Amino acid sequence: MDRLDAMSVLLTVVKTGSFSAASRKLGVPIATVSRNISDLEEHLKTRVLIRSSRQMNLTDAGRSYVEACKQILEKVEEAERAAAGEYSEPKGDLAITAPDVFGRTHLLPVALEFMAAYPDINLRFILSDRKVNLLEESVDLAVRIGNLSDSSLIATRIGSIRIVICASPAYLSARGRPQKPEDLSEHDCVTFDSLASPTVWRFVTSAGEETVPIRSRFTADSAEAAIGAAIGGIGLVRMHSYKTVAAQKAGLLEIVLEAFEPEPWPVSLVYPGQGALPLKLRAFLNFATPRLKARLAPV
Repeated sequence: MDRLDAMSVLLTVVKTGSFSAASRKLGVPIATVSRNISDLEEHLKTRVLIRSSRQMNLTDAGRSYVEACKQILEKVEEAERAAAGEYSEPKGDLAITAPDVFGRTHLLPVALEFMAAYPDINLRFILSDRKVNLLEESVDLAVRIGNLSDSSLIATRIGSIRIVICASPAYLSARGRPQKPEDLSEHDCVTFDSLASPTVWRFVTSAGEETVPIRSRFTADSAEAAIGAAIGGIGLVRMHSYKTVAAQKAGLLEIVLEAFEPEPWPVSLVYPGQGALPLKLRAFLNFATPRLKARLAPV
């Protein structure tokens, strides 16, 4: 029995929740997964998993052993990276995750420049609006939007994003520029399912939060479609500021009602703070941080 392989199989079974799921993830037969666990339990002379037809649970000994396995395999992986030179020169594979639209709009152009400057570093992008667990999914770096709750991660702030209301210059010229939230009763709006209600928008005023009814003439399930409708003069759109920067710089959209926006959300680069920092990650942080700050700077 290869104990490190058996540990890795055990962690995959625990993570995926079943032998069959672990088999699919590892690309090996279920019998191989089962044999690894049985050999490991025989070596330990104790049960680590309680298996039934409906569920699988760790024993008390299993829970302690799984935590130890995580630490051991992390140390082994770190030693292998060091031996491969990741701590002596910037090279190797770097996994980065970011929210989908932010990743495509801002992170990808910077990443392509980085790859040209560092030909020995390979990038793996995970663009997803779910919160990726860096340690469990072997991801080196994440872009996080909003306040951070995980104190085990090291964070570098690269800017902030606002929730802005925009319209095309042609629309504002024809319909007028709203000066206060109540003015929206005289305007047409474009709504985006994932951010703003198609019936009411919320604002921050001197009296506190205020809800204002709106009339949505166009509702989209993608930010690109909603922004395109606003550029086309359909109405006012409410959107994360980083999604509208390009249109603003091109003069296609203008922001209104700035005084009533909610507090901006911080944008950070975060990474695990355990062990030495590989040079590939340090190189990316040094390269990407000033460029992302510039891209997120107010228009």
